[in-house]
Amino acid sequence: MGGAVSAGEDNDELIDNLKEAQYIRTELVEQAFRAVDRADYYLEEFKDNAYKDLAWKHGNIHLSAPCIYSEVMEALDLQPGLSFLNLGSGTGYLSSMVGLILGPFGINHGVELHSDVIEYAKQKLDFFIRTSDSFDKFEFCEPSFVTGNCLELSPECTQYDRVYCGAGVQKEHEDYMKSLLKVGGILVMPLEEKLTKITRTGLSAWDTKKILAVSFAPLIQPNHADSGKSKLVHLPPVMVRSLQDLARIAIRSTIKKLIHQETDGRNGNGNGFRNPPRFKRRRIRRRRMETIVFLDKEVFASRISNPSDDNNFEELAEESREEAEKAAPELKPDPPINILRERVLSLPLPDPLKYYLLYYREK
Repeated sequence: MGGAVSAGEDNDELIDNLKEAQYIRTELVEQAFRAVDRADYYLEEFKDNAYKDLAWKHGNIHLSAPCIYSEVMEALDLQPGLSFLNLGSGTGYLSSMVGLILGPFGINHGVELHSDVIEYAKQKLDFFIRTSDSFDKFEFCEPSFVTGNCLELSPECTQYDRVYCGAGVQKEHEDYMKSLLKVGGILVMPLEEKLTKITRTGLSAWDTKKILAVSFAPLIQPNHADSGKSKLVHLPPVMVRSLQDLARIAIRSTIKKLIHQETDGRNGNGNGFRNPPRFKRRRIRRRRMETIVFLDKEVFASRISNPSDDNNFEELAEESREEAEKAAPELKPDPPINILRERVLSLPLPDPLKYYLLYYREK
C-alpha cells in the first residue's frame, strides 16, 4: 500500500511531498513527521527505500506507507495530555511521533504481538532519545510497549482518548475495539478494507467516517492450543511523575520560553534551534527571442541569431558550467545549534544535575 506521492531525497522532502498532496494538513502533524526521521526505523541495508511512499516489511518488522501514517495522524486529532493506545505498535515509529504531540502529561502505550519487534522498537526509541536533536524541541511522552495479542487485553485495562489499530479488523471485533474508547475518544482502524475513523459521542453513540481504501494484513486470532487458556495482556500502569521529574519538565519549559522570547522577534523561529536555510538548485531556462525591427517606417519580424541558438556555444557553455561546478567547493549548511542544550550546560549547577536536565543525551 502506498505510492500516492513522489519519493523524497530525505525526510524533509518526503514531508514536503505529503503536504503538497494534502496527506499532511495540520502544523502539529507536520512538526511530528519532520522531527522523527523515517530512515532511522529501517534496517541499514534497506534505508535506500525509507523516503519512498511505500510500506516495508522484513520478517516481523513492518512499516506502513507514509501516506497511510499521515492520514492516521490527521484522523486521530491528537492534543497534548491525551492518552493513546497503539494496537500493533511495531517499530514504534508512529508511537514516537504521537509522543511528541502528547507531551509530558500524556499516556502513550503500545501492544505488539512479536517479542523481537518489541526489542527492535525499544532500541529505536533509545536511539531517538539519545541522539535526535528533535528531542529537545519537544517535551516527549515516552511510549511504553508490552508483548501480547491486542484481542486479549485484560478487562481491567483503562479506556483511552485515542486508539489506533495497525492491522485489519474483522467485523466481529468492531465492538471490542470500540469498548477501548472513552466518551469523546477517537478510534482509527482498517475495517472492511477501509481506513475508518470512529468517534464515541456518547455511552452508546458513535460517529463513523470512512477515510480511504486500504489493504492491511488481518489481526491474528488468539491461539490457545498449548494451554487452552487465554493469556491476558496487562497494559502498563499509569505512573504518577516524581517531583524530581516534574521539576525537570518545569525547568526545561521555562528555559524554552525564555529562548522563544529572545529569538521570536529576531528570526521568527523560537523553537530553541537556529536552523540553516534549505537551498534548492535554481534551474535556468533559455528562451528563443522573436525580434521586431523598425526600418523606414516598415515593420519586419525576424528571428535574430543569438548565442543560445548556436549549438557550439551551448556545448561550450555546458562544459564551462560543469568545470565551474567541479572546481567550486561543495557548501554544506552548518548543523543546527541546540540553544536549549547550550543554556542548560551554562547553568551554575553540578554536572550530574545538568545531565539529568538533558536526559543524559549524547548530543
